[in-house]
Amino acid sequence: MLEVGTTCWRAEVAPRAALLVDMEPYLAAAKAAMRQASRSIHFLNWAFDPDTILDHEPTDGSGPQTIGRFLRDLSEARPELEIRILCWKSPVAVAATQRFFPWRSRRFFADTRVDFRLDGTLPPGASHHQKVIIVDDAVAFCGSCDIGPDRWDSPEHLHPDPRRGKTAKGTPCYDCRHEVMAMIDGPPAATLGYLFRERWARATGEMLAAPAETVSDVWPADVKPDLENVEIGVSRTQAPWKDFPELRQGEAATLAAIASAKTTLYIENQYFTSPIVAEAIAQRLDEADGPEVILVSTRHSPSWFDQMTMDKTRAAFLKRLEDADRHGRFSAYSPVTRNGRIIIVHAKLAVVDDRFVRIGSSNVNNRSQGFDSECDLTLDAGADPEGAGGSCVGVFRNRLIAHWLGCEEMQVTQAIMTHGGISAGIEHLRDEGLDRLRPLRSRSHGAFSRFVAEHHLGDPISAADSLRPWRRPAQMRHKLAAAAHRLVRADIPAPDVPLGGSIEPGVGQD
Repeated sequence: MLEVGTTCWRAEVAPRAALLVDMEPYLAAAKAAMRQASRSIHFLNWAFDPDTILDHEPTDGSGPQTIGRFLRDLSEARPELEIRILCWKSPVAVAATQRFFPWRSRRFFADTRVDFRLDGTLPPGASHHQKVIIVDDAVAFCGSCDIGPDRWDSPEHLHPDPRRGKTAKGTPCYDCRHEVMAMIDGPPAATLGYLFRERWARATGEMLAAPAETVSDVWPADVKPDLENVEIGVSRTQAPWKDFPELRQGEAATLAAIASAKTTLYIENQYFTSPIVAEAIAQRLDEADGPEVILVSTRHSPSWFDQMTMDKTRAAFLKRLEDADRHGRFSAYSPVTRNGRIIIVHAKLAVVDDRFVRIGSSNVNNRSQGFDSECDLTLDAGADPEGAGGSCVGVFRNRLIAHWLGCEEMQVTQAIMTHGGISAGIEHLRDEGLDRLRPLRSRSHGAFSRFVAEHHLGDPISAADSLRPWRRPAQMRHKLAAAAHRLVRADIPAPDVPLGGSIEPGVGQD
């Protein structure tokens, strides 16, 4: 799985790693780490809104504290701290539909010690999608979570919940949202610090000094590590731009994870549209003794554009896997709250067997494989299934499932052991009344939907087809062949490349 130069940029051992489920524990840990910072706090974000609530109940009793006010106050109280935020310079149309305006954030930090910059160094149509915080190059956070008022939620996913704030549309609060972040320390955290300085230099022309060799311990005392002395691979994705090369380490890591799975492949993601990934999973489902595959995603996308594009293409993705599931090992689910309200799955997570955890910013769509900039981590708990690392990975996966169903992790573990698989365990608990995971299946569509799915409208695979969607089917065949070749050359398991024809999933007729 971790092959430097193919599936990852660097692979190093972290003394500690914690897996943070949803934004409430993530922001609590981030605040605790930032308060201990002695040198620098650096952000890489797709979106950053200073009005995001960092702490709903600060200890000083002052009322909800926004992240913008926290950073501004921290920079004034400790002028030696270098606080920098690098945010994607999004087009106005995208900013308006997504309810964030990076120029407003830039105005908020004007005339303060917080250095807020916008980054537009990428091909037309691409985005900077990485979501990273680095504190003193000693502790780093990486995963799915942007900084925005509509992103906050607790693991309970309560609805309504006044802590999620009233929306501009007048509804009681934003929809529930699920995120997963990893907190790591040691050399992998320093690597993410290097990534930030590389991005900062590219965007601003300013070369930041390397960090001091003495490393501070800013790990929050209240956060217990899930894994210790764990090898972590850092994978980057970026489109070619000017003198910067194309990087597709994230795609290679995804395909290697699918190919290496022995018993289980559990994936949570916002989007499932990539036919390259669908083909790789379908080939594993076709095997007589392949892994069980469980997908978790939102019932339908929250935006009308994604409903018109990504949801229709997801139907094709699911149909390909349903058709390949000759042995009954595939299940897909969408989560709801206790009162049946939608939960937006924004996590980008894969758990492979009881060994690997992949967390980052990459969706299972085309643009995350090689068009947008992405950053993902692969945590390797070790090959011994009876070891402490493997046990922790299995517990983490079952804890995620339990948080969906609204029960304890041990109930999920027992159900899986008793009924012989993850899906069988989930179905048993659903029969017992814990039915907050609802089956997610493909849907039949008409001619327009088939056209959208075939050409992946709104979801380019590279700069070469971003404005030429008719090139996309051929591009996908080429990219799958190239990705498989890179894996084989590195002696990593790879999916077979179909001989001729299309790798597009089929879409049912009306």
